[in-house]
Amino acid sequence: MTRVTVVMPVYNEHRFVRTIVDKVLSIRIDGVETDLVIVDDCSRDGTRELLQQLSIPRTKVLFHDRNRGKGAALRTGFAGATGEVILIQDADLEYNPDEYPVLLKPILEGHADVVYGSRFLGGPHRVHLFWHMVGNKLLTLLSNMMSNLNLTDMETCYKVFRREVLDGITLKSDRFGFEPEFTLKVARQGWRVYEVPISYHGRDYAEGKKIGWRDGVSAIWTIFKYRLMD
Repeated sequence: MTRVTVVMPVYNEHRFVRTIVDKVLSIRIDGVETDLVIVDDCSRDGTRELLQQLSIPRTKVLFHDRNRGKGAALRTGFAGATGEVILIQDADLEYNPDEYPVLLKPILEGHADVVYGSRFLGGPHRVHLFWHMVGNKLLTLLSNMMSNLNLTDMETCYKVFRREVLDGITLKSDRFGFEPEFTLKVARQGWRVYEVPISYHGRDYAEGKKIGWRDGVSAIWTIFKYRLMD
């Protein structure tokens, strides 16, 4: 039996957090036990209070006393994870936990150490935000140039990896710089990386999407920073 810990950073997702928690815990995969670590990054919309009231089996809820960013929330979640495999899940319903069997298969079959779920390999997706898509592809291209990987979607939320991957790297980025930092450090360590197609139900900014152009600029800086230093 393989234990998988789903790590979910949460910030201001009062409308969706209970739905996504229920969906994650409803997934059943033969030979896999799943638990969930939620990290509330000092939400201010009632998410924190809702999580404090929840009592859900197989779930650990951790709280930041100030907003520190996605990367910091993930580090807190990784420290609280007990699984042999770790899977990152956003709390906004853009990514569907029904994809877990596809994401886990290359690791469970012994072919991969790290799996990326790509939004650009043909899975069904909502059609919108052209410039957001362009930005994602440019960041992936730049990351590939620096890492010598051939990913199609470096910025994807869905990253799944064996616990040993974390043992060889030190993660430092507090915000969305986690994505390129993790990718470059995984490449440097020579872990086996796979991509699989996933569906994507993207939100626009009116619906609560948080990442913006400043995060894109920060990601470019992060790519060069961690290409040249640890």
